[in-house]
Amino acid sequence: MPANSKNEFINYKWKGVNRKGVRLTGYMCCRNPEVVKSELRKQNISVIDISEHKELFGGDGPKIKPVDIASLSRQIATMLSAGVPLVQSIELLAQSHDKLSMRKMLSEICQDVSAGVPFNGALRKHPMYFDKLYCDLVAAGEASGALEKIYDQLATYKEKNEALKSKIKKAFMYPTVVVVIATIVTAILLLYVVPQFEEMFSGFGAELPAFTKFVVGISRGLQEYYMIIFPVIFFGIFGLISGYKRNKKFHDQVDNLLLGLPVLGNIIEKGSLARFSSTLATTFAAGIPLVDALISASGAAGNAKFTNAILDIRQDVMTGMQLNTAMRSAMIFPPMMTQMVMIGEEAGSLDAMLNKVAGIYQQEVDDAVDGLSSMLEPIIMVFLGVVIGGLVIAMYLPIFSMGDVIK
Repeated sequence: MPANSKNEFINYKWKGVNRKGVRLTGYMCCRNPEVVKSELRKQNISVIDISEHKELFGGDGPKIKPVDIASLSRQIATMLSAGVPLVQSIELLAQSHDKLSMRKMLSEICQDVSAGVPFNGALRKHPMYFDKLYCDLVAAGEASGALEKIYDQLATYKEKNEALKSKIKKAFMYPTVVVVIATIVTAILLLYVVPQFEEMFSGFGAELPAFTKFVVGISRGLQEYYMIIFPVIFFGIFGLISGYKRNKKFHDQVDNLLLGLPVLGNIIEKGSLARFSSTLATTFAAGIPLVDALISASGAAGNAKFTNAILDIRQDVMTGMQLNTAMRSAMIFPPMMTQMVMIGEEAGSLDAMLNKVAGIYQQEVDDAVDGLSSMLEPIIMVFLGVVIGGLVIAMYLPIFSMGDVIK
């Protein structure tokens, strides 16, 4: 096996035999095969073969997703609570994870921590996967000597956050998929099916019904200009998405518009309130000052209107104003929420009260998404019936008058 001249982490596939004579196979990300042999000897496994393992389509395989980080956080929290040392926990996860990209990242983190780099410092080298909030919480846990407790809170926070995002995505995904499928089916009918009917009807010399003429006209226009229409729609959608990501003013306008949507706007609002409450509760409980915690909470809100309001609240808190008073002055937070925050501040249990607020709004999001799904089903059936059924009716209307033409 050639040496790794670039000193990079490589995914190795190993085959070996344990003390009981059972053949084993596994994968390990290391800088060279000697490290693999050393690690396997520690596990009382005799090495038979070690080879560099390439992914089928190249690269590092499937990308790391937020849900992977949430799962990783829970695994680390569980191992720490079981008394497994941090380095060993990361090492075990690096060896056993099913994604090559995760194995490589965890191997690099393990290498840094073993070399004496603080855990939060090793995580900060991977900002795509561990944001400032995550690293700050880990740093607070390391500084206080309560990393196990912080990681349990962090894992719970990530799990709830991912579940909430999944619910909100579900609310948007269902109608979006139906509209896209209906659009594709309609385009196919207009481009390929309607012209066949038009050609058939032209041989009878009869006057087509007005509705049929209308559909035929749309079909002709689509056939003639589809090379322009489809690219315009594609680049229009691409431009909107790109503008939303890069232009702050446009981003803020879209976020405000989304909040005004019926039903969906309510789901987005409750989701933002839940994320704000959960993030603030987690950071505050970890010992991070409220002023700094509000920065993390503003980014987690997920909507520009709430993000800007939370940053304004932070300015008020910095002048000595109580959090609940600052929230009332923002005039976008529900009275129930500000009242519970006030009680939490007075009782000295702000984090616990914020967690309760987050739970209330998360439940409301769940109920709203379930209600939306039930409400959308008949609406979508009617929509598909009008669009697809309308095209079918337009094509068969001339058949009803065909008998008169034949006579």
